[in-house]
Amino acid sequence: MKIILFANTDWYLYNFRLTLAKELRKQGHEVILLSPPGDFHERLETQGFSWIPFPLSRQGINPFNELKTIWHLIRVYQQIHPDIVHHFTIKPVIYGSLAAHTLEVPGIINSITGLGHLFIDSGFITRILLKLAKWLYRFSLRRTQVIFENPEDRNIFIQNKFIQPEQANLILGTGVDTEKFQPAEKTNEIPLVLFSSRLLATKGLAEFMDAIRIIKQGGVKARFAVAGTLDPGNPASIRQEQLDSWKQETLAEWWGWQDDMPSTLANTDIFCLPSYREGVPNALLEACASGIPIVTTDVPGCRDVVRHGVNGLLVVPRDSPSLANALETLLTDPVLRSTMGKAGREIALEQFSLSHIISQNLGVYEQVHKKHV
Repeated sequence: MKIILFANTDWYLYNFRLTLAKELRKQGHEVILLSPPGDFHERLETQGFSWIPFPLSRQGINPFNELKTIWHLIRVYQQIHPDIVHHFTIKPVIYGSLAAHTLEVPGIINSITGLGHLFIDSGFITRILLKLAKWLYRFSLRRTQVIFENPEDRNIFIQNKFIQPEQANLILGTGVDTEKFQPAEKTNEIPLVLFSSRLLATKGLAEFMDAIRIIKQGGVKARFAVAGTLDPGNPASIRQEQLDSWKQETLAEWWGWQDDMPSTLANTDIFCLPSYREGVPNALLEACASGIPIVTTDVPGCRDVVRHGVNGLLVVPRDSPSLANALETLLTDPVLRSTMGKAGREIALEQFSLSHIISQNLGVYEQVHKKHV
């Protein structure tokens, strides 16, 4: 079969779907990768995949330009003539499904990787866009198989009648390579807390910085680090001026993008991601597999990885004092950190290994293929 994987960044395809693409190719399928150009398409091509650049404005809302984008996508799909298309992230899901329906592509799979900015922000413009997105979801997702990363997102789509229950598939995240990410002995005299993510407001970076201030004022000894870069294409991206202001405070170490996350996590004592909402964040899966205790928020996606009191602590979202208190609990108790880290490793092995998650994805492909044989 000829299969297209389409996402809104080549970064996403490389970091989260490369193993799936390799497994599909191993089974004899032709896999074509589609995304806007970025810093990762050469890595995809080095892996032997055909990658096609597709311009896609992640923030664009001009109706004329968006219709042109859909028409362009229809022509791309028409040229490739795929048997199955698999879309990731909001615009590829909606636009890709519309294009695939237009051309009567036999198999359409959509992965809802999180509900994103539209379902978190409460601004006036965002509310209008959300109403439009809901209508487009209902129209575009018909006769497709839809993969959700957490049960809350699945239930929202069913309750809002975006899809029928039989279309829904629950697969908890994209999986983690438990061979690549392994526990390491901790040797830090002063424990290190790591926040690693795209630098978005919705990841709770402001609350993390507030919590650091509270902890430092309380005299608890700790180091704090932020790994990640700005994401200007995302409406929730932290402004450069705000980032510069935090750097001037010298509350945390700013490490930027980390290519070697296993080594970065090997030196980490506590992982922190106080996000507002997620699909299932890969950062938490990597921390689990690395045997690191986690402090995160009690929100969809995060609570699917962290069991409160077992492999980490869950706190109220957007609550800096609560976050600081949870971090202090782990900072002052190395035995608890060790116990939770070991529990996290077991959870990663049992529920989130790459082989387990890829097998579930391939099951959806088989289901779609059988319907059209």
